[in-house]
Amino acid sequence: MKRLTARHRHAGFTLVEVLVALGIVAISLTAGLMATGAITRHAQRQSDMLLAQLCAENALTQIRLARQLPGVGDTSSVCEQAGRSLTVMLSVRQTPNPNFSRADAQVLDGEVPIWRVSTVVGRY
Repeated sequence: MKRLTARHRHAGFTLVEVLVALGIVAISLTAGLMATGAITRHAQRQSDMLLAQLCAENALTQIRLARQLPGVGDTSSVCEQAGRSLTVMLSVRQTPNPNFSRADAQVLDGEVPIWRVSTVVGRY
């Protein structure tokens, strides 16, 4: 009969080694999950900003296409983009030059502002 050497008696992993390996895997998976969540939130934010930009630019383009100086004041409208309803707040203010007005378009998702853009509109 052969005698078992010290090397043969301990062939395998100890419970501590297995737990350390599982801990390392758990930390790696958690970090990957957090990174994936951040990328998903960023992609959603980019999509929101693109839709808001389209709404704001459409509102300002309507003013330009009217071919007349817009009335001073605030208006609100709903903009449908990609199945979402966004609110466009349009604010027209006078400038020191009576031939121009300043138009600000702010897009909101509920109460949360997403995008704001301004332009100067002239008399045609």
